[in-house]
Amino acid sequence: MFGMKFLTQINFILSSGIVLIAFSLLAYMASTNFSNPVARAFCAMMAFVIATYSGDLVIPNVKELNTAFSWLRFQWLGISFIPAAYFHFADAILRASGSFSLWRRWISWVLYILSLLFFLIALKTDLLVYDGRYHGGLVYLTPGPLFPIFTAFFFLSCLSSLFILYKARQKAFTSTSRRRLSYLLGAFIGPGIGVFPYLLLSRTANLLTPPLVLFLSIVGNVMVALMLTVMAYVVAYYGALAPDRIIKHQLIHYLLRGPFVGICVIGVILLLSGVDSFLGLPGETVTIFAVVMTIVFLQILINKAKPFIDRLIYSRDRDEVTWIQELDKRLLTTTDLQQFLESILVALCELLRVRWGFVTFQGKTVEAHCGPLSAVSKALNSLPASLEKAPRVNLAEDLNIYDLGFWVIPIKLNEEEIGLLALEAPPPEAEFSSEELEVFNTLVRRIARALEDRVLQQKVFEALQHIIPDVESIRKWQSSLYSMPLEGAEAILELAGPEYQHWIKEALSNYWAGHKLAQSPLLKLKVVEKALAEHEGNPVKALRAVLKEAIEALKPEGKHPSGSLEWMLYNILEMRFLQGKRPREVAERLSISESDLYRKQRIAIEQVSKILAEMERREAYGNGKHDG
Repeated sequence: MFGMKFLTQINFILSSGIVLIAFSLLAYMASTNFSNPVARAFCAMMAFVIATYSGDLVIPNVKELNTAFSWLRFQWLGISFIPAAYFHFADAILRASGSFSLWRRWISWVLYILSLLFFLIALKTDLLVYDGRYHGGLVYLTPGPLFPIFTAFFFLSCLSSLFILYKARQKAFTSTSRRRLSYLLGAFIGPGIGVFPYLLLSRTANLLTPPLVLFLSIVGNVMVALMLTVMAYVVAYYGALAPDRIIKHQLIHYLLRGPFVGICVIGVILLLSGVDSFLGLPGETVTIFAVVMTIVFLQILINKAKPFIDRLIYSRDRDEVTWIQELDKRLLTTTDLQQFLESILVALCELLRVRWGFVTFQGKTVEAHCGPLSAVSKALNSLPASLEKAPRVNLAEDLNIYDLGFWVIPIKLNEEEIGLLALEAPPPEAEFSSEELEVFNTLVRRIARALEDRVLQQKVFEALQHIIPDVESIRKWQSSLYSMPLEGAEAILELAGPEYQHWIKEALSNYWAGHKLAQSPLLKLKVVEKALAEHEGNPVKALRAVLKEAIEALKPEGKHPSGSLEWMLYNILEMRFLQGKRPREVAERLSISESDLYRKQRIAIEQVSKILAEMERREAYGNGKHDG
């Protein structure tokens, strides 16, 4: 009895987890990528999974058998529509790889209509299922005369969908896409495994005991949860503008802070549901405290594990990403610097037993002050243009302290003055111990270090201001890929991947080396095959013409403005590859360093790959070509 109760509770937790995971994934895809056909088909599938598993959560808590039977019929909203959702999803994946078929589109609509018909039959008649049995704590319906027909419909639709997905994998152009579609093939059976009513098969209910049914259900639910997560991982990349590492990072942390925490909370609630009291507290109070502590503890645990998780996610770019994260933490804003300097000024004034002080940065701009503002303004206005003739204070050997009626300490970086520290002069009779002088020196050095960091940060910000327009231009080029019909966007992303860009780079580098160009994988492109007719069937000439057309497509309109990134990238491509000039010669002509030339050349090749991908898309889809 205890074993049956334990299995029932574990199964309930897992069913709750699947509903939570499916709902979380539906919400994630709908909020981040709903404009993409693959994501929309995935959302439909998750909605039907939720409908099926919601029944599993409700049925154990109903008190009347007739009510349980009604909920079992409602579950057929998910069961009957999963085959159509499967086919819809597989067709969206194949269309994303560049294969369009009106027949598949019509079949998808027919399957949805048949699914609706099966659902209405299950809900309103006894032809598909009818009120069934209660056996050993399990409630299930009895199959009707149409159930074998539905079973054939279910499995034929799922097998057809699996074949379509396999066909999409075979059409994948890059190793990255093939790997992701392999993951999808392995996880694709998950929703089907989870929703099909196996107990309605004539011999299954008689062969399996209730504990064995629950054990198999637990194993199946664990598999379904993992498969849904893998499917979402692959779907998240379709049509997404963000880099892969950002997509992976967002999805993993979303799953950890959402579904994972939610499943743990559900488990705690169910495990404590039988507790009447603890340490004199009612069971409800104990449950509330346990839930709150679980949520807080898991958030702390996830935060602690975040660096390790990020290292796994950013395995290739670990050093760069770590540097960017550290830069974000360590950069001082103007307010940060003011607060830091003010705290040191207060400490210095307390140490010297004076009333005011201030720090300037790059001129007479007051960065921070303490004490009466009138005294600060008066001292600031009396500062001379040069301190060289001012008397010095012999307080510390390594500090230049000038006496102008108040103390002034220049802050320098590489012999260049970047700021001033000014303090009210202590009384002449004031004496300071060696410990106080050491603290004084330390505090002054901290102010100097803060101002030095401020100068360096300004240089970083200036560099970023020059880089950001370039990045914005690249983003605009990238976003232009998505102005095309959505069905072709994923194909363009696949063609613009790293492996494809490597082929582009090799082809451009060997632009005038015919024997090497003749071995390029790019010769298989449809746009190159089309160009054969215009170049006497010579594949090398056809590929050269296509590459030249792609480069010319990057040529900006209008005049040649100085400093324009678009013109710079076009000139690099034109001189380096079409004219065959050496890198040093090109760098001198464009007045840039060789390192900068190679950086911009890499950006230019990325843009050529995207232009070629667009040309290939137009050739493949623009002519109304369809499969099937």
